[in-house]
Amino acid sequence: MSGISHLSAAVTVDRAGHELRRGRPVLLTLGQGAEQQRALVLAAETLTEDALAALPAGGDAALALSASRAAVLHIGPTGHDTLLLPLADLPAPAAERATLIRDLADAGRDLAAPLRGPFTRIKAPPPETARLAVKLAKTAYLLPAAVHVALPADAAIDPAWLVVPGEAVADFDMAEAETLVQVSQARLPVADAEHARLYAFRPGDGRQEHFALVIGEPDPQQPVLVRLHSECFTGDLLGSLRCDCGEQLRGAVRTISAAGSGVLLYLAQEGRGIGLVNKLRAYQLQDQGFDTVEANQRLGFDADERWFLPAARMLQRLGFSRVRLLTNNPEKVKGLAACGIEVVERVPHKFPPNAHNEAYLAAKRKKSGHYL
Repeated sequence: MSGISHLSAAVTVDRAGHELRRGRPVLLTLGQGAEQQRALVLAAETLTEDALAALPAGGDAALALSASRAAVLHIGPTGHDTLLLPLADLPAPAAERATLIRDLADAGRDLAAPLRGPFTRIKAPPPETARLAVKLAKTAYLLPAAVHVALPADAAIDPAWLVVPGEAVADFDMAEAETLVQVSQARLPVADAEHARLYAFRPGDGRQEHFALVIGEPDPQQPVLVRLHSECFTGDLLGSLRCDCGEQLRGAVRTISAAGSGVLLYLAQEGRGIGLVNKLRAYQLQDQGFDTVEANQRLGFDADERWFLPAARMLQRLGFSRVRLLTNNPEKVKGLAACGIEVVERVPHKFPPNAHNEAYLAAKRKKSGHYL
């Protein structure tokens, strides 16, 4: 990445995410000089009529949606992963346009208003700033949709707008992983593993920490038994029966302890990377009859938004480079290997279904290839 450090990228994007969550615009820039793209961006989820009315005149204003969300709305594909709908052509009066935009972003509103449209879409390739605007909303754990106003070169710039280099947004995932540092550790006896230590890793932007529970005294010269566990508030803490996360977490501790040593990484990747609020939205869609993969895609996300460089960096900073991976997910094996960790063995890790998670596990097996 040119012109901006990993740390600067992570901090800038984190600040922009907070602005979007407050319903405030940010100025996204990409490139330099006469060819620079500039776009004012607002998150669709937090959009208000006042914010929409305050958009600068003279810019090309559009709603940016992911292709998967657009398909749910029966908007024809354009061959691009991001689609743009001109705001002026949306089927709503100007005074109600923000409400419509919020509804178009939220799949939970689909059944309440099933006959929206027709929609005019821009068939030309969208500017890169449109794709980055959707990604920026994702980094804030908001719905992946944004108002995108392409500004002409002579447009006045409000000094109150936070300027976000597009390069920082593109680099954000890498920056979060590469700026992880260990900030604390302590001895932590836990049920089923009394000889354990907990290590905390924090990214440079100060966002959510990831944790490593090191059980026993694993030998860095040998492949270490490792479990990658994405945090699950509902399953891990509340004992939700909709998933198998709580069982996997506690079962991993027992398995690693029985093996004598190993590492459990507790990763801040709630809801396969979409965040807790969006996971609850996905649950609402599952209650309407969609499976776990379909629910994420109807919201506009990928089926799985996680990546595994943070896990790889944590293992490397703990001194481990070869692992026996406790998982049923082939993507974890491939993802960790792609990030420089040698996976010498996949160790099965599954539990019997219950009446509430049977369909969930079946979807993971059939659509995501899990060994269940």
